[in-house]
Amino acid sequence: MKRFLLVASLFFALNDRQRAQHVLDRLAFGAKPGDVERVMRMGVDRWIDEQLHPERIADRDVEARLTHDPDRRPIAELSAQRLIRATYSERQLNEVMVDFWLNHFNVFAAKGLDRVFIADYDRDVIRPRVWGKFEDLLMATAKSPAMLFYLDNARSRGGALNENYARELMELHTLGVDGGYTQKDVTELARVFTGWSIDREEGDFLFRRFAHDRGEKTVLGVHFRAGGGMEEGEQMIRFLAHQPATAHHIAYKLCQRLIADEPPASAVDRVAKTFLASDGDLRATVKAVIDSPEFREPKYYRAKMKTPFEYAVSAIRAVGGRIDNPLPVARQLREMGEPLYLSQPPTGYSDTASAWSSSGGLMARLNFALALAENRLPGVRSNVSDARATARMLGSPEFQKQ
Repeated sequence: MKRFLLVASLFFALNDRQRAQHVLDRLAFGAKPGDVERVMRMGVDRWIDEQLHPERIADRDVEARLTHDPDRRPIAELSAQRLIRATYSERQLNEVMVDFWLNHFNVFAAKGLDRVFIADYDRDVIRPRVWGKFEDLLMATAKSPAMLFYLDNARSRGGALNENYARELMELHTLGVDGGYTQKDVTELARVFTGWSIDREEGDFLFRRFAHDRGEKTVLGVHFRAGGGMEEGEQMIRFLAHQPATAHHIAYKLCQRLIADEPPASAVDRVAKTFLASDGDLRATVKAVIDSPEFREPKYYRAKMKTPFEYAVSAIRAVGGRIDNPLPVARQLREMGEPLYLSQPPTGYSDTASAWSSSGGLMARLNFALALAENRLPGVRSNVSDARATARMLGSPEFQKQ
């Protein structure tokens, strides 16, 4: 029986072209003309290794295109930069991971001062840390003015608790909803983070000792004596970053992004073990997802539906489109249901097909495909020989998937 299953798996294995297409769909924002052949020539494994080390990849072309100033109109200009990078960057996996972590540590940029803080959050908090240690990324988001303002921790003080950040830190950022914490733990953790606030003049993190609850506390079995300060929150960040439940939660979400909406438990367990063994090394953890046998299984080939962002960028790349002005494309993402930086719930945007399968959303995609193929999409120029055939291809169920 085992021999039969082995022979069957080899018979149904992806061929070289499908493997190249698969990694370009999952680890990049789709293939540009000639990309599949290029990846086949260099070898899929070599291409993956190159993408796992973006610091070794020259990206001068994309940097030259980033003419927009994110400090002037942060949401619009950051959206423009995200589109330019996702479309043109040679560091494709890096952009996929930036998209993943911005969504994991979601901040709603239209909330008050976050219109200003979001530029630093993208540029200085998330981007520099997507290939480092999870603990460092978690600590940076915890001290980010954007996160502190979004989840109201900046105004949480002893005697006037706000539990939003403490709850999302455990439920979304680390342990997961089934991570074994209680409401008492949420309240105690909120006490730990009292005083973590913002210097409104400088726009930086500020610990306000007078606002900190200095009483004794116990969170998830970790006890703090009375009289503590900022170090309590830092200790809890380090504690949460290394919990087995956190490893499982991060592994599940990465496998959901890169393998399947309902990721196989075998892959999740394997990736979680790598997360723990590597001290939360994100490069090693992502590599464990890609190296898993499940990532290469034929049944997961084109089994995920593209989000609007993934769809729009992959369509522009597929036709070799040139973006002269990314702002109209950013507005199209709003029509398709995924305006960048504007997910109001802390959960961020969903990564599963059920969230993007509405008739209205699909119609918006078809309109986008037709406008792009017929060269009527503002801000984008394409040069296709058969607009009708191209529109059919871009609007097809097959192209909607990755």
